[in-house]
Amino acid sequence: MVIVEFVIVPLGERSLSRYVAEVVKLLEKKGVKYQLTPMATIIEVSTVREAFAIIEEAHQLMFKLGADRVSTTVRIDDRRDKAVHMEDKVKSVLEKVRGG
Repeated sequence: MVIVEFVIVPLGERSLSRYVAEVVKLLEKKGVKYQLTPMATIIEVSTVREAFAIIEEAHQLMFKLGADRVSTTVRIDDRRDKAVHMEDKVKSVLEKVRGG
């Protein structure tokens, strides 16, 4: 499982919520598992290729929405020794916080 964090910023905009909302709609339409955070969006997909295809579509969506310039940042966690999901990573940390 590939977990990918990405941030897409249409430069020059004061508020990004309408853009983020459109990306979330895209993810839901595609049936992609995602987690929205205050600073980024995280998706969980099968391959890096799939992740980049989705992110490219979201990046292009910004231009369709009227942006003239877009900056996109991507961070990938591609673990192949075992299947790990978004929730597993958070659960592991919280267990350690709680002394588990």
